[in-house]
Amino acid sequence: MKTPLFASLSVIALLAQPVHAKTVCTVVADTANGRAISKTGDCDKRVTPASTFKLALALVGFDSGIIETASAPKLPFKEGYVDWGGDRWRQDTTPKRWMKYSVVWYSQHMTRRLGAAVITDYLNRFDYGNADFSGDKGRDNGLERAWIGSSLKISPMEQVRFLSRMLNRDLPVRPNAVDLTASIVEAVTLDSGWLVRGKTGLAYTRRADGGVDRARGTGWFVGWAVKGDRQVVFARLIQDEKRQST
Repeated sequence: MKTPLFASLSVIALLAQPVHAKTVCTVVADTANGRAISKTGDCDKRVTPASTFKLALALVGFDSGIIETASAPKLPFKEGYVDWGGDRWRQDTTPKRWMKYSVVWYSQHMTRRLGAAVITDYLNRFDYGNADFSGDKGRDNGLERAWIGSSLKISPMEQVRFLSRMLNRDLPVRPNAVDLTASIVEAVTLDSGWLVRGKTGLAYTRRADGGVDRARGTGWFVGWAVKGDRQVVFARLIQDEKRQST
């Protein structure tokens, strides 16, 4: 039986779901004990985390000190940065704006400062999917795109376990890194009284020639919800069944 929260999360996710996309998995788990409240589909399949990786990267950034608060550092857009996100990416960007608009060049600025070895060490300690930050095979581009349809992969169940550990302060980061990460994740209060914080993600796999395979898009909605003294984590994974033009 679907809970009101489960139904509400499904509605939120479906609003951004392409017409020809299928739902691979939806899982909602109790943060306190990690038990699934509702679980449908293949929730153990590992795929690219896309922009949901920003949750882990924010934790690393705040723990290491390369990002400081929701508003610092504020970095300017420069010519040559990736800007396929449109005008929203061609502006000065803070950590909060980075998270809200999924600004890829800000992520790349962070990953280059941290380096692949440091990031891989954090991901292993987070038990974050396959922790593979190598990038496309033979291209040495992990710092630019490991999390975008490339080497780094994670399953919906691993997403909720990571979020549960984060919220339970069970990850090897400073406690305030969790609070600061939560402060930059968008929140919405549902009519049912649940406060939901979540992050979406979308990526296409790369073909051998480096082109984008628009028939194989992957979409995510992951996060957590709080009402009173109860807290749950959730992950929803969708995949295209038909080529998308955008």
